Amino acid sequence: MEIIEGAGAWTRPGDDDTDWTEQLRRPDLSVGTYCIPAGGKDTQSPHTEDEIYVVTAGRATITTPDRSAEVGPGAVIFVPAGEEHRFTDITEDLALLVVFGPAYGSRG
Repeated sequence: MEIIEGAGAWTRPGDDDTDWTEQLRRPDLSVGTYCIPAGGKDTQSPHTEDEIYVVTAGRATITTPDRSAEVGPGAVIFVPAGEEHRFTDITEDLALLVVFGPAYGSRG
């Protein structure tokens, strides 16, 4: 058992408008926190791993080629590997707990 300290907690991003911190990495999954400030831009690209986001703070819209949805604290979002997605209209500082399976970047 392991307690993952700081996972999902808001951290002010640096100059690039986003902050990704990986807090746990195992071959079959990784856990981290992704933060975007209100009014910020999400510049991520599609990932090669399945992904689950849990919104821990903030409000935004998640957009994929097929749909858009407003999300806030408590929302759980599944994005399959390879699907284009982006958080837009970030109206409150956004903090996301992110779970990748397998681990982020492992299918490179």
